[in-house]
Amino acid sequence: MLETITIFDDEPAPKKSARRITDIKEAVKDKNRVNLYIDDKFFCSLDISQVVDLHLKVGKELSDEEYANVKQASEFGKFYTRALEYALLRPRSSKEIRDYLKKKTLNRKIRVKNRRTGEYETREKQGYDASLVPLVFSRLEDRGYIDDYRFAKLWVENRNVSKGTSVKKLRLELTQKGIDDRTIDRVLSESSRNDNDELAKIIAKKRHKYADDQKLIQYLVRAGFNYSDVLDVLSVDASSGA
Repeated sequence: MLETITIFDDEPAPKKSARRITDIKEAVKDKNRVNLYIDDKFFCSLDISQVVDLHLKVGKELSDEEYANVKQASEFGKFYTRALEYALLRPRSSKEIRDYLKKKTLNRKIRVKNRRTGEYETREKQGYDASLVPLVFSRLEDRGYIDDYRFAKLWVENRNVSKGTSVKKLRLELTQKGIDDRTIDRVLSESSRNDNDELAKIIAKKRHKYADDQKLIQYLVRAGFNYSDVLDVLSVDASSGA
């Protein structure tokens, strides 16, 4: 027999939250961010600039659209901060930044300490909203933190300066970093580095490790140097040492 449930038409509807901003407090760890409270409960953290842009103030009631915008702005601010920290650690190519942002949208397992039991537990931490990736990337690019030409130029200038690197190897490394051929050609044409100078650096450092020139030649060719260039530089090195 089915249970009978009586519904009264005059039964009051559940009370809907007013979504009123009840407090805005300065964040403890980051003075450039604030904690936003809605209906006396912590809702999210925001950059101070976001509070101004969204016209937020204590006492304001948020519409559904405003509420969603505040929530997205909070996540964008956190995502952008993490991406900026990554970009500032060292120069990055646009491909490295895109790969990092994509990785941050994935859920991942983390170990957290249970405050009640004191034991560690494995939980799933949700990744950032994937729709924010182009927005974060665009902000970094607009502010000059992403520049493939500048990245490639620094790479060529600094890569194994004392060790020596062939143009062929440099080209391969830059391609793996996602730099397009046109940018690579431009940077290499502007560089004063050449394979003969780089060969001389390596030969000076490696000659004592090889019993004969043939093995040294094989090593240098595997490193991306042209066979004829290797022979020319070795002959010059041999005559200068004679």
